[in-house]
Amino acid sequence: MKRKGSEKKRHVVAWINKAEWDQVREYLYSKDCALQRNGLHRISAWKARYANSTPVAMDCTADLVRCQVLDRSEKLDSHDLVLLYGAALVRFTNLITERQQGKIARPLRRLAGNLNIPEWIINLRHDVTHRKLPALKWCRKGCEVILEWLQQEYWSRQLGGGPSADWEAQYGQELDLKQQEDELIARQKEKEAYKNARDLLISFEKERYDAYGGLHEGKDKNTWPDPLADMSWILAEIKHFSEEFDELLIDVLLEDGFLIPTSEQLSSLGCDTSDNDWFCPTEPKLPPAFLHFWLPLLKTLNSLCFIHLFLEKLFAELKLLSSEQSKHRKYYISGWISEVMRCNSKKSDYHFETKAQKKARMKDKIFLHRIQLRWQKLLSACLDAPCASTPHLLYLVLEDMDHPLPMETQQRLLQLCSIYTRTEHSEPDIEQEQWPIYTLESLHDKLQRSRCHGHPSQSDPQKKRTGEENKWSNAEVEKAELLQGSSWQVCIDEVLWKNYPLGKVPGQSDVPSCLMVDNYSTMSVFDQPVELESSTPQSVSGPSASTRTADGLLWSHSDLSKLKTGLQLF
Repeated sequence: MKRKGSEKKRHVVAWINKAEWDQVREYLYSKDCALQRNGLHRISAWKARYANSTPVAMDCTADLVRCQVLDRSEKLDSHDLVLLYGAALVRFTNLITERQQGKIARPLRRLAGNLNIPEWIINLRHDVTHRKLPALKWCRKGCEVILEWLQQEYWSRQLGGGPSADWEAQYGQELDLKQQEDELIARQKEKEAYKNARDLLISFEKERYDAYGGLHEGKDKNTWPDPLADMSWILAEIKHFSEEFDELLIDVLLEDGFLIPTSEQLSSLGCDTSDNDWFCPTEPKLPPAFLHFWLPLLKTLNSLCFIHLFLEKLFAELKLLSSEQSKHRKYYISGWISEVMRCNSKKSDYHFETKAQKKARMKDKIFLHRIQLRWQKLLSACLDAPCASTPHLLYLVLEDMDHPLPMETQQRLLQLCSIYTRTEHSEPDIEQEQWPIYTLESLHDKLQRSRCHGHPSQSDPQKKRTGEENKWSNAEVEKAELLQGSSWQVCIDEVLWKNYPLGKVPGQSDVPSCLMVDNYSTMSVFDQPVELESSTPQSVSGPSASTRTADGLLWSHSDLSKLKTGLQLF
């Protein structure tokens, strides 16, 4: 929500109050180098608080004042000073005019003129960047003029306190106006492109109708000839237009009157919608005459990117129509999807056809060679757009996938899709009638039968689980008997142990001594009673005999004795 012009905008600033601001301003514009250095130190502190959001004018002022301080110190020669001044001048002009640049680059002189920056400053910047370096006196003069401009346009205006005097807010508003101007230009360009797309497609339709208008009424319009040579100009223009506005062109193609024909267009092409040979809602098929009408254009636009975008747009449009009753649009959108999938089919039904048959088949295809489609994306798009023809489209997608899903998964997807898209007026085919339809009642019946009779495959696991439970309970009883009379007991409470770190129990204090018993005694390791596991005496060659393994010497007996004497057991 935009603020009203009368409302004051609050900004978080790096200085304490206006007094500190005014003091730093006076230090920077002083002739005393010591005071200027103090001002630069304060700005460095402010920049540390600002991080990356330091005001551009403040940053440029510090750069230019630093040049003056180094110049007055007389520690640099003239060439170094020119480079120093030049870098500060270039940085100032670029940063100050950057806010006014939009998507389309505009001349720097024009932008500087809008900000009342003298043109000779821009020329000086141009000399530093592209030509011979200017003289030191011109660099000093440019620095003084720019500092005076910053004093008037930024530092002095901040003391006014009003929002109209805020330099950053002023140029922020100019930036917003520039963005609005760019958006307006983009919308105007899109409108012009949309109009050009419609004009080109209408010209194509007119040329096609004129070319086919001379056919005799008794001639089969399904065998229309190829487009005449004089149509190459319009096809070339559409191809050139699609290189920049391919998405817009497809959107216009999917409007009524183009790839979605009107009843008048179908009548003029001799297509009878009552002809059941090609009109079937569950398996959409485009009328041959209508398909031949658009083939020259689609063959011209044929490319990998165009086919991918074309299919995505078709499925997206079909998804938008899933909640509407427009059967006409659904049918032709599905028909075009089916036609593209048919062109990309990997069926081997054409091995025994003649050359003439192959030539005729290739003549009716949008593209000839199989392409790599985004099958997972197409599968998701197909399932997201349920309609009467979705089972047929899903079958085409599953059949032509380069890495097909398991057959059982394909059948289940097709069954679920058929059940979901079936309506009370639809008539399933014979294959669909043979598919079993599972309902909630059938699942309840199956579960009841399994409980009553039981399956051999389920009885053994049940017995196994019962035996494991009994074994676990016996182990718990044994643990309880062994710990009887001890300070420790087996926990029988239901505790979510994943919430407790290893070594901690519920209710335990964080004090380390909480687990210590009240009374305890200590003994050395040598006093510990040891049960001899073997009565066979081990022969030792001497007091310093060592334990030897495949890796060599580990510990001698004297080393072990020294370790044991220092250990205490509670």
